[in-house]
Amino acid sequence: MRSWILSVLGLVLLLAPSSRSLGADDNVRADGKPAFRTVEVGEFEKLRANTNHVVLDVRTKKEFDAGHIPGAVFIDVNAPGFEAAAGKLDTKKTYLVHCASGIRSMKACNVMRTLDFTNLVNLKGGYRQWEAAGNKGTTK
Repeated sequence: MRSWILSVLGLVLLLAPSSRSLGADDNVRADGKPAFRTVEVGEFEKLRANTNHVVLDVRTKKEFDAGHIPGAVFIDVNAPGFEAAAGKLDTKKTYLVHCASGIRSMKACNVMRTLDFTNLVNLKGGYRQWEAAGNKGTTK
């Protein structure tokens, strides 16, 4: 009897929903809509042509200073103050978010969605892909 109870308890625990932190695949808002979309360089450039959109570079300061997309706003996603700095941005604007390869920018988009940002676009392949497409960044 005891082994049966333990088996049922184990099954319940296995099937129970767990709480976990946001990950790269958790791209869904509470209303079921995508929290952000990921685009290729071509679409990113079309969106960047709109001067109301903000290019947000979430790499390190060293990476940003070595070369960045012209006009980009810099906030390091791995810095302790990222959430506070992002929280000062206008949540109604469209943010074109990128890092070096696309992983940190997904992390940034996931953090920003918890701060009620609704227009987030992630650059697939990040700054490296943007440069590989023939674009030239500016340096500090």
